[in-house]
Amino acid sequence: MNIQQITNPQFWTSLFPNWWSIVINVIDIALVAWLLYFLIKAIAGTKIMILVRGVIIFFLVQFLANFLGLTTISWLINQVITYGVIALVVIFSPEIRVGLERLGRATEFFMTSEVSQEEKMVQAYVKAVAYMSPRKIGALVAIQGARTLQEYISTGIPLDAEISGELLINIFIPNTPLHDGAVIVRNDKIAVSCAYLPLTESSMISKEFGTRHRAAIGLSEVSDAFTFVVSEETGGISVTNNGRFLHDLTLDEFEKELRSFLVPDEKKDRSLKERILGRLVK
Repeated sequence: MNIQQITNPQFWTSLFPNWWSIVINVIDIALVAWLLYFLIKAIAGTKIMILVRGVIIFFLVQFLANFLGLTTISWLINQVITYGVIALVVIFSPEIRVGLERLGRATEFFMTSEVSQEEKMVQAYVKAVAYMSPRKIGALVAIQGARTLQEYISTGIPLDAEISGELLINIFIPNTPLHDGAVIVRNDKIAVSCAYLPLTESSMISKEFGTRHRAAIGLSEVSDAFTFVVSEETGGISVTNNGRFLHDLTLDEFEKELRSFLVPDEKKDRSLKERILGRLVK
């Protein structure tokens, strides 16, 4: 190759007949690079990675044997590589099965959209309340807003646990060590249980509401937290937020209030037809 060839347009045209072939080659290289990256990331830190290192050593030894003319060693290594594939499938069948299962789950991306963290939290709270309310299991849960609840978190028992309906139900089961007091949620995690909340001093609150309701109202008077209560006497559902107190809610009403706090900018799903035609579709 010389300067004249490099500056000759016909030379580059011979290498790349058309732009479509260039695009295909770039896509091909990008896909191979992504697959290699995904493969290395998947096997990093596993037993298969040790195997890969051994295979690389085998190929290096074979290359060296061929370079030095060691025919017997080269033949032996070829036999090991040829029949070793079958042995590897048998030895690493559990890892291969796990990998195929992950690949199968990855295809769900094309079928359903990923559930947001806020939606997972809503489902967990609704599931817990749906279980506790008809069984009259008392509960008090405060979800921190913009203002910190550290003053009240410091009074509880640290948990730092992922939120789930099952965990909330288990915490408030009567006569268990953690059921008394309030659960406080911070940064999408259950920070503490058995926390003490400030009781309201308002004389306007009916005497039918117990300590849990008064604590929920008291917290709403000094913070922007969202607090919900399940009454152990009636099973009624109540919520408080920024001084508002709503009681005897249905499960659907509770979910609506919860969503308005956790997902204030929630966009409702619309059909393809509605997305295309917009307001013209009724």
